[in-house]
Amino acid sequence: MPEAVQLASEIALARYYQDIQCALRLVGARDGSAQFNPGFTLPAMDARMAEFLAPSRMRLVELAPYRGRRLLLLDLMGNPRTRTTKTFASLVIVARAVRFIQDTGESVVILTPTSANKGTALRDAVLRAITCGLVTPEQLRIVTVAPAGSLPKLWSGGLDEDPDLAARNPVALYHGRDPSGVKELVRWYMETEAPELERAGVRVWHTMALDNYRVGDVARAFFENEFSPPDPALPRIHAHAVSSAFGLLGHSYGRELAALPDSPPSRYFLVQHLNTPDMVLSLYTGDVRDEDRPRYARDPATGLFRQADNEHFPLVTADPYERLDSTFYTRRPATSAEMNGLIRRQGGGGIVVSGHECAQRHAEIRDRLLSAGVRFPHRFDDLRERSLSMAMTGVLNGIDRGVIGEPEVLVHGSGSYSGGDYRPLPAGRTTRVSTADDLAGVLLGAVTYAGDRSFAARTS
Repeated sequence: MPEAVQLASEIALARYYQDIQCALRLVGARDGSAQFNPGFTLPAMDARMAEFLAPSRMRLVELAPYRGRRLLLLDLMGNPRTRTTKTFASLVIVARAVRFIQDTGESVVILTPTSANKGTALRDAVLRAITCGLVTPEQLRIVTVAPAGSLPKLWSGGLDEDPDLAARNPVALYHGRDPSGVKELVRWYMETEAPELERAGVRVWHTMALDNYRVGDVARAFFENEFSPPDPALPRIHAHAVSSAFGLLGHSYGRELAALPDSPPSRYFLVQHLNTPDMVLSLYTGDVRDEDRPRYARDPATGLFRQADNEHFPLVTADPYERLDSTFYTRRPATSAEMNGLIRRQGGGGIVVSGHECAQRHAEIRDRLLSAGVRFPHRFDDLRERSLSMAMTGVLNGIDRGVIGEPEVLVHGSGSYSGGDYRPLPAGRTTRVSTADDLAGVLLGAVTYAGDRSFAARTS
C-alpha cells in the first residue's frame, strides 16, 4: 500500500482568525435569540491568544487510493487533550466569552448538554483560557450535563484535578432513559431557573445553538480552499460521521463565505449508526420511521443479522438497533432539513454502518491511518471514540456498493481515541441530576463556591 503524503498542517483558528471574526459578525447580525450570549466579537490577537488557539491544528493528508478513488483525510484531531474536532468550535465559543468578560468585567457560566466530546472540549478550552491568563477562575466557569451512559467517555483533566476548579466547574450526569433528554433538561432549566441567576448578575450562556458551532467549523473550508481546492473536473465528496452534521454545515457556511465563483459546490456524505440513523433515513425517505429500515433476518449459523435490500444500511450486524458509539445520540435532529437540501442541490448521500463492518475493515483502515500519522489501536474493540472508524468504513462500503461514485473523497477525521489516550472522569467528580431543580442546585453551587462575595452581595 502506498505511503500517505501530508499536504498541509496549520494552526487553523489563528491562520483564519479574521475570517472567523467576519463569520461571527454575520451570524450576530441575524441573531434573534432572547437568551444571553456574550456577543460576536473575538479578543484582540496577541501572544496569549496565540497560545490559547495553539491546539487548533488541522492537517490534510492524502491516503492510499481505494479502487481508483483519491482519498484525502482532513485531520481535525490535533489536540491531544481531546482528540476530536470539538476543539475548534469550543475555542471560538470560549474566546467570545473571554471578550465579553474583558469588556464588561462580568462573569459568565457556560452551560452545555453533551454526549461527551463537546463537554470535554469546552472544559479544556475553559482551562486554557484560565492558564493562558485571559480570565480568572472566578470570571469564567462551565457546567456540563451528560447522559449517565457517557461517563466512560468523559475525559479527566485540569478542571478535575484541582479541587477549587472542580467545584467551580461541575459535571452533572443525567440518569433519564433517553440520553437526548440532557438537551431538554438544559432547555427547561434556561426557561424556568436561569432567570433567577440572571437577576443576580450571573450570566448563564447555553451554547447549544447551531451557529455557535457552525462558525468554529468554517475554518475547514478556508483550509481546504488554500491547500487543496477542489477541481471542477474531479468531483469531490466530503464524508463525515454525524449525529447532527454541525461540522458539515460549518464547512458549507465557510464555502459560502469564501464566495469562490469557479469552485464546484461541495457534495456531502453522511455516516451514521443503527441506533440513530435519523439523518440518513430522512435524506432517503423524507421521514424517520421504523418501517423504513430494512428488515434483518438472523443467521442461525453465526447469530448475526443480515439484509440485502438496502445498500445504505449494514448488510451484516450483531444488532439491528446497535448503539455503536454513545456520541451519536441525537434523534430527529433539527439540522436534517438543511442538510437534505444541501445534498439534493449539490450532490452526496449517506450510509449506516455496523460494528461488525467496522471490525471487519479495522486492519485495513488502521494501515492507511498509521501511514498518515494517526494513532489507531490494534483492535477495534479498544476504540472508545469511533467517529473516524465509522467514516472510513462508510466510505469504503459506499465505494464498494456504488453509493459513492465521485473520484475524490475527503474524509473529515472528526474524532478517534482509545482507552490509553485519556483517563476517564471519576464518578465521584460528578453530580446526579434528573430535574431542572437539580440542575439549578448544581449551577448555584458552582457560582457560590468558596464564598463568592460578589454574588452574596447581589443576592442579599
